[in-house]
Amino acid sequence: MKLSAALTLIALTGANAFAPAAKAPVTTQLAMSEYRTSVRDNVDVGTGGPLAGAMGGRDLAEIWDNSSPVIVQGGSLRTWSFANPAIESVQVLLKTEGRPLDADVELWQGPDNTPHKMRVYVEDGALRTFNAVIGTPRGPNTVAIRNIGQLEFPLDAVVRPDRDDGLAAGIASVATRSETIQGGALRTYPFNPTVDSVAIILKTDGRPLNARIELLQGPNNNKQVVELYTEDGLDRPFFAIVETPGSGNVVRVVNTAPVEFPLYASVDAYRV
Repeated sequence: MKLSAALTLIALTGANAFAPAAKAPVTTQLAMSEYRTSVRDNVDVGTGGPLAGAMGGRDLAEIWDNSSPVIVQGGSLRTWSFANPAIESVQVLLKTEGRPLDADVELWQGPDNTPHKMRVYVEDGALRTFNAVIGTPRGPNTVAIRNIGQLEFPLDAVVRPDRDDGLAAGIASVATRSETIQGGALRTYPFNPTVDSVAIILKTDGRPLNARIELLQGPNNNKQVVELYTEDGLDRPFFAIVETPGSGNVVRVVNTAPVEFPLYASVDAYRV
């Protein structure tokens, strides 16, 4: 009996030696990576992505207070160069002392290459400042601002790098929905008087982005207009904050591209 029990124990031990060992849980770098909030990398913004549940917004007054604005006189051009390729997005803020604001904003990347263009008009540059974030992947890049207003209409400009927790992340944090706007179509977004500013994100699936953003207050009364072009709406999505003081504010987004070039828009209240 003892001999039989010993043989049985040896057989069981030998079988366990050939049994596959239990696998330890594998932790990959992808599983442990943090949510990305840069303009170029975070493709989920505007669709209720990982930042959608966060509290919104970096105060725009704080940005102006912590920056040194550059005065751009009417009819003149100023440029800001960013040679560091690690800078993937920059903040562009424009305002006046209460006079109209009319400017061209361009992103230059190499000779005769302008992957991003904007035409900006604001009726009152003090009441409604222009606030946007543009993508600058694969530097060096240069941001050019031309004041196309008359000499009597100077503007103040702030152009600086946008951090991962900066303005773009604040805009993405309040994005709760995204909808498709086909080429040639438009969408309107009315807001209550309690909404002080609106967050806007426009992007595509990699195709060019052509759009016009309008802030209306009353019938055909444009308070702010932005005509936008981006050669790649996925690589360089457009982030903006539109201030909406008063009542009767409506944001209208028009896809000015042909029907083959849809865009994805997210328009939500930023600060109430």
